[in-house]
Amino acid sequence: MSSGTSGLAWFKSSYSGTQGDDCVEVAVTEQAVHVRDTKDVTRPSFAVGREGWGQFVRFASER
Repeated sequence: MSSGTSGLAWFKSSYSGTQGDDCVEVAVTEQAVHVRDTKDVTRPSFAVGREGWGQFVRFASER
């Protein structure tokens, strides 16, 4: 896991199923939104700025 992310409050979308599908979890801080794979939380997460995350969400919701 990326350094500094162990104490974050991770959550996944309410749209995610319980069948172990391909899902991601996010943790929001003042500076960034951290993203990780729910199936392998030992892999490094990545972070994107809050503005960039907002642009991604707007783009995805238009699809």
